[in-house]
Amino acid sequence: MSMPSAAAAPEAPTATPVVKADSLVAGYLPGVNILNDCTLEAFPGELVGIIGPNGAGKSTLLKALFGLVNVRSGAVTLEGEDITNQKANQLVQAGIGFVPQTNNVFPSLTIEENMQMGMFLRPKEFQSRVAEIWELFPVLGERRKQRAGSLSGGERQSVAMARALMMKPKVLLLDEPSAGLSPVRQDETFIRTREINKTGVTIIMVEQNARRCLQICDRAYVLDQGRNAYEGAGRELAKDPKVIELYLGTLAADVEASHSD
Repeated sequence: MSMPSAAAAPEAPTATPVVKADSLVAGYLPGVNILNDCTLEAFPGELVGIIGPNGAGKSTLLKALFGLVNVRSGAVTLEGEDITNQKANQLVQAGIGFVPQTNNVFPSLTIEENMQMGMFLRPKEFQSRVAEIWELFPVLGERRKQRAGSLSGGERQSVAMARALMMKPKVLLLDEPSAGLSPVRQDETFIRTREINKTGVTIIMVEQNARRCLQICDRAYVLDQGRNAYEGAGRELAKDPKVIELYLGTLAADVEASHSD
């Protein structure tokens, strides 16, 4: 049975989607599907949010886009080209950056060395590109010789995002960027995400802080049991009575529980 849509989704831009996931079925174990006919589109310059209850398949969807989870049926395309189940290094070369939720920096390396790891496919372009990254992340530039392992959670998140941007991706995939951060650091992360998006990078963001995500994203998808439950403009979903009743209260409780652990 197909799940109902919330308020009518906003009119799709006329451009070709940068990334499109079409009817994805995917999972980690044979015969066990986490995603069940899941669909997503992200258009040039958009910030797209993915929210939903724990176990809904949000991070699995992101990993399926980045070739980290086997897609059993359906397709993933980048600017119309099929990239389904391609290897991560091929996807980075093609223009997709991915920032995982945890273990997303090389702790024994300095900030600058982490940036070098982000440019391992194009080492000759490192100096020119890192200068642009220091402009976007000036604090990281000032502390470039500091080991990443000595940084706070929020600072590590900035390093991970900066490293993913080194290759000038067309699309940046962010998996729970505010997880484990204090409210102040969460706000900084959301502001930084929007700033990156304004430079022209299309962003697809899985986020536990559903209300804040819906406030800043252009469009959003609510997943439930591996399927699209609702989609629409972020601010419209934030005001939709059904979304509030079924998801936002539960998601807020999930976030509070995670901070109390």
